[in-house]
Amino acid sequence: MKAVLILFFAGVVMGQSISGVYEVCIGAIDEKPLIAYFERFGYRVGESGNLNEEAAEALYGVRSKLRSIRLYHQDADHGLIRIMVWDKPLNEGLGLASMRVIGNRWGAMMTADIYNIQNHTEEAIAQGYPIRYVPPQRAEIYKLEKRPIPFLENYAVVREMCLIQPLTRQIIFQRFGYELPFYGKINPNSFFKSSQITHFGLVVYRNQENIDFYGEVLGLLKVRESSDYESGYEDASARAIFELEKHQRYGVTDFDNPKSSKDPMKALSGRLKIIWFSPESKLDNKLDYSRPGSLGYSLYTYNVNGIDFYHQKVKSSKAQNVTDILRNEFGEKSFTFVAPDGYFWNLIER
Repeated sequence: MKAVLILFFAGVVMGQSISGVYEVCIGAIDEKPLIAYFERFGYRVGESGNLNEEAAEALYGVRSKLRSIRLYHQDADHGLIRIMVWDKPLNEGLGLASMRVIGNRWGAMMTADIYNIQNHTEEAIAQGYPIRYVPPQRAEIYKLEKRPIPFLENYAVVREMCLIQPLTRQIIFQRFGYELPFYGKINPNSFFKSSQITHFGLVVYRNQENIDFYGEVLGLLKVRESSDYESGYEDASARAIFELEKHQRYGVTDFDNPKSSKDPMKALSGRLKIIWFSPESKLDNKLDYSRPGSLGYSLYTYNVNGIDFYHQKVKSSKAQNVTDILRNEFGEKSFTFVAPDGYFWNLIER
């Protein structure tokens, strides 16, 4: 442990660095509907690129031609979207699966008009669109020491909704009564008045060594960790979104860009949010539907400086299936691996 930390800090001095989560990668067979959809949330089309079957297999483990399109959001350097169009996708992906499954990935974004998105969601359901949906729930992200006097005192709270469609898995939230200056930037001209993706989620069984991989090997800043399993049943938002049973317990560990802060007023978005359950929870395992080649949310990426440094760190860890450093579909240096918790990851150097 000590040697790993010394190596990491030495790397920082030498110029190595890692961002917040850079992209969510969405498997598809046609990019046009996804581009039209995310343009409503303020995204725009950037570069595109291709890989042949051999190159895609070498980097992503999928023997299929690949065409990818990167979507940007204002001037954000994290929270981007990569649409990966597979000629021969492996499977249908997570689809409308519950949020409470191993392999679940989702992206959260902020809006200034959550009820407009709710209206569109409920109209889509009325028209027969395939959707799994939890309407906006009240959540106190920062627990209050003293209850506010209603109508007289400020009340810091969010409303968050869950919107799952066959290819997209979104938590959408709106803040009320407070602001975090560096955690998400809304595009006021977008149709849904939305930010980039501010944080990305994973669901795992609790294994502290696997969770610590993200801090000890990738060098991310741990900004929050539950000291033990906490009951989420009394939290209406968590209960609804994760379909918690009575007295079911879970925990949360959050990892940020190392330049972020545990002080919420200085925190940077691009967070990795790990939700962990006890092995006795017996969750369905969907990891095979949450990897490159699957449709829908199937891969996260980090952007790094000094990719050789990170490649060596990952190769020396308990990660599996670490590839060589190869050129990805955008011509960037890149390698992939499976983290100890079973999730597939991609690091790139732009």
